[in-house]
Amino acid sequence: MTGFSRFPLVGRREVMSMSKCFVRPLFVAGGLLATLVSVCHAEAVSPRRLLEVVDIAGPTMSPDGRSVAFRVERASVARNTYDTVWYVQGLGDPWPRRVADGGVPLRDSAGGSSPPKVLWSPDNRRIYYRALVDGKIDVWRAAADGSGAVPLTHDAADIRDFVLDEDGRVLRYSVGATREEVQSAERAEYDKGIYIDASVPIGQGLFRSGYVDGRLETQRFSKVWFDRLPLLADVPDRWMEIDLTKGTRQALADSNAASAPSSAPSKAGVDGDPWQSVSEPHDGRVAWLTRIGDGRGQQQRPDVLLSALQRAHANRAVRCISALCTGKAISAIQWRPDHDEVLFTVTDFHQGLAQSILRWNVGTGNVREVVAAGGLVNGGRDPASNCGASADVLVCVTAKADRPPQLESVDLESGKRHVLFNPNEALARDMVDAAPARLLQWQDKQGRWFSGQFYSALRSGGEPMPLFITYYSCPGFVRGGVGDEWPLASLAQAGISALCINRLPGYTMDAVARYGEGLAAAESAVDRLAKEGEIDRARVGMGGLSFGAEVAMWTVAHSNLLAAASAANPVVSPSYYLIGSIKGEAFLKGLRERWGLGSPSETPERWKALSPAFQLHRIHAPILFQHSEQEYMYALDYEIPLIREHRADLYVFPNEPHQKFQPRHKLAVYNRNLDWFRFWLQGHEDPDPAKAAQYARWRLMRSSLRKERAAH
Repeated sequence: MTGFSRFPLVGRREVMSMSKCFVRPLFVAGGLLATLVSVCHAEAVSPRRLLEVVDIAGPTMSPDGRSVAFRVERASVARNTYDTVWYVQGLGDPWPRRVADGGVPLRDSAGGSSPPKVLWSPDNRRIYYRALVDGKIDVWRAAADGSGAVPLTHDAADIRDFVLDEDGRVLRYSVGATREEVQSAERAEYDKGIYIDASVPIGQGLFRSGYVDGRLETQRFSKVWFDRLPLLADVPDRWMEIDLTKGTRQALADSNAASAPSSAPSKAGVDGDPWQSVSEPHDGRVAWLTRIGDGRGQQQRPDVLLSALQRAHANRAVRCISALCTGKAISAIQWRPDHDEVLFTVTDFHQGLAQSILRWNVGTGNVREVVAAGGLVNGGRDPASNCGASADVLVCVTAKADRPPQLESVDLESGKRHVLFNPNEALARDMVDAAPARLLQWQDKQGRWFSGQFYSALRSGGEPMPLFITYYSCPGFVRGGVGDEWPLASLAQAGISALCINRLPGYTMDAVARYGEGLAAAESAVDRLAKEGEIDRARVGMGGLSFGAEVAMWTVAHSNLLAAASAANPVVSPSYYLIGSIKGEAFLKGLRERWGLGSPSETPERWKALSPAFQLHRIHAPILFQHSEQEYMYALDYEIPLIREHRADLYVFPNEPHQKFQPRHKLAVYNRNLDWFRFWLQGHEDPDPAKAAQYARWRLMRSSLRKERAAH
């Protein structure tokens, strides 16, 4: 695992992209490159540039409030991996200092990068973090001055969690089964045959077929829907303790281990359904977000209440009753150090998921806005992540639809913002010049408001342009929608306008109504853009992952809106039911609650209403399926007939979970989706000889669909 150049203020590809520009380097004492100054024309925002964006995560302030530690992550297509690096930057410094490699990014079972955890030593001289290096997850310690980093734990098992005591002398960490025990259990199953029970995720490879913590491991279902875990993940935590001054190690007794992780906060006297809580580390106060309001027909109650318990054993919470915190989509909370204030983040659906941060004084009840952004202002890509906070300053990752992530400081009193670190400067400049986005807000026929980010294709003449739509969620720097599979800026540069639509807040439990919301959002957006002369309603494509794929498939089957579609994962079908039913009641209960489905024989009419397997005669647009190996078999009952009738193509990516993450796979998906929609919406074919077979299939598909339409 290697990192970037010493100061990746401009990444390697960005430097290469400016090779035809006048570039003047600026140097500082010691000969370290600080920045590059250049004047040049915008370069193409290619799929690869979108994929290799530098992401910033986990900004965490030092105890003295003078420095921030953070991690950067960037895909490398060349090596099919990700580079991660830990940096420390003084708030008054013009650039960050590299202190350690971050190892292979840890991921959740759906393929998303897990948020990094970093702790500072009380003396501000070191940071502690988990890292997967050479196949082992250890707790590492890095000097904040960049002089070195070392692993501390050297355990036979991977580290699950860790804490540091208040004086920084003792490190406690938890582990489960050892790596050798896990691998021995895998080999034993392989030799004796794998017993299929409710825990085995059939429909994918059964032996070491999914990446878990950086290596291919045998998987089992967790208790949460289709989440996966490695073998022996159910082994209970064992807590260990290292005296950092003496270097001694001991196992914690059960009575001590219970107090090693933070205990669950009190919710006595807190109204509503508990959602999020955060404890003030020194005096036991707890801030709460709870769900309130009438939740009929929804998965959860619609409104958010911010309240706080003002002392450790309080029996009644105080509420935030200001107009600035009631009826707002509060998405995250944290205590302001050394103050009686809770910092809370509002993520505004109507403003395209733009965020603002406010501070609530739990004693006086006063609320003041700190900062309002046109996009995300938090701790990374996840809208629910927090900025790093000191008594005086926030350090946040900020990003907008057409501006990739950068690191900023925000003064908590004045709201003044200052850019600390901008590793994507060249791409940001090119996005503004070549593929700018604008917030789109509109209503459907029922009066429901929607929002989305619109990338308008550059028009030659006054002709309306084709349109691509993806539906689900569009926070921050929008690369390819949820799952990052459709390169929106690249589509716009290629002459296809692109729109990323945010789903309505909440989760409607009736699936027909839920899908209808997505269809109405797409139809009403097309109506508006077509009336304004922006797009050609006869050339509209759509794609999505997860819920976005469900809406795309529903739109294909229940409207004439689309000329072509793309789906990144399966939707409900008899095959999905058959394979998922191995989980037993946990799966069957979810199917009843989320889709109103029993078995195909129990609820046949409901199946006919929801599943494309019973609606093949209604599908008249070509569909590109690009699935992970973990899921593709769930969809074969409707995809094989479409493939045989020359109405669909299917690609499967080995060893991938719900969201594909291997850089080469993601680039292949990006490029094929770009080719697919250019073919169907523009009649364009890439002359690359390696793609000849692809276009031969698609031409046959086009001919077959034309004959079908003529017959009808």
